[in-house]
Amino acid sequence: MEQLVQYVAQVQAFTALGLGLIIGLGAIGACIGIGIMGSKFLESAARQPELVPMLQGRMFLLAGLIDAAFLIGVALAMYFAVANPLLAKLGGAG
Repeated sequence: MEQLVQYVAQVQAFTALGLGLIIGLGAIGACIGIGIMGSKFLESAARQPELVPMLQGRMFLLAGLIDAAFLIGVALAMYFAVANPLLAKLGGAG
């Protein structure tokens, strides 16, 4: 019984580390991606101001897609935080 408790604690600890990595690296990646895309938009808007309406729509579309990818990672991380399937497997084995 004591060994099962140790396994459960270890799975929860590794899950917490994984959640931090998923959310942290996903946020960093989304910020860098939106920053690079925004800088390229400003460069292109300064070079050809007549294309700003078309470029602006595409920039917002890409910003939404970048944020959606990050939020999918957050949703997956929250799934593991709330209903961890690894703990279910551990409980079934014991």
